[in-house]
Amino acid sequence: MRRIRTYADLQGPDRSGLDQQVEAQHERVARRLEGIGTVLAVTSGKGGVGKSLVAATLASALVSRGLKGGLLDADLNGPSAPAFLGLSRPTLEVTDDGVVPPSDGRGLRVMSTDLLMDERAPLRWREPGTGGHLWRSLLERGVFREFLSDVVWGRLDVLVVDTPPGPQRLAELKELAPNRTRVLGVTIPTSASRTAVERSLRLAVEGGLLLLGLVENMAGYVCPACREVGPLHPGEAGESIARALGTPLLGRVPFDAEAAACAERGDMEGLLSSRAGREIGRLADVVAEGLGS
Repeated sequence: MRRIRTYADLQGPDRSGLDQQVEAQHERVARRLEGIGTVLAVTSGKGGVGKSLVAATLASALVSRGLKGGLLDADLNGPSAPAFLGLSRPTLEVTDDGVVPPSDGRGLRVMSTDLLMDERAPLRWREPGTGGHLWRSLLERGVFREFLSDVVWGRLDVLVVDTPPGPQRLAELKELAPNRTRVLGVTIPTSASRTAVERSLRLAVEGGLLLLGLVENMAGYVCPACREVGPLHPGEAGESIARALGTPLLGRVPFDAEAAACAERGDMEGLLSSRAGREIGRLADVVAEGLGS
């Protein structure tokens, strides 16, 4: 019968040096994070709730309020932060200390896989012919850790991390930066979103992460003519999740066609001036107050 050996079954000295490599990377992450006040993980537990746009706009709003901020686009397979910020693909500066992240017009430091690939090129992983999904998970984990350890973030008040759906990146932040990480949940009003987002946030809390609060996105629709907010999605997921988890509902952001158009053309200045952008600005005020708590 064929027996599968695991890494733990190996005897004798580890000639690969894997343990030492992992330990060295942990040390690099710890040194890099010494200059960062708070790691703010923006998460949802499901796609389609506008989390990435909220994360990018919130990061930009925090910087516009005088904070030194960075934005890590950890949605490796679906990066969008540079496009929202109107950030072109620069030639990245590589120094002895690491990769220097480019900044947008406000001074927000940004890193994303979108800055590493040719335009419209898919992200491809070098993996064996079998068990690819297992290798992809390991490779994604490695890239995320390199974004923390090998990017010269410098001294920041807050590093906003746009996490993809799923618990993996939050679990890694819990391991790498347990005392610096705060979680901001994003939902839309529907019951389907409530279930997925509450599960994800509950898992984060049970894992020991501090939940800063919740934002309900697409909470109504801004009429292009009268600029009043009318109903869009049914449900009250924001309030329901907040009650269930004992966390504050920090803001409700309506869907705004003007904001969507600004995001499409990378006009963050215009987006922040829109009705939805002003609501995220108010959210930024609340978040900034809670970062040190």
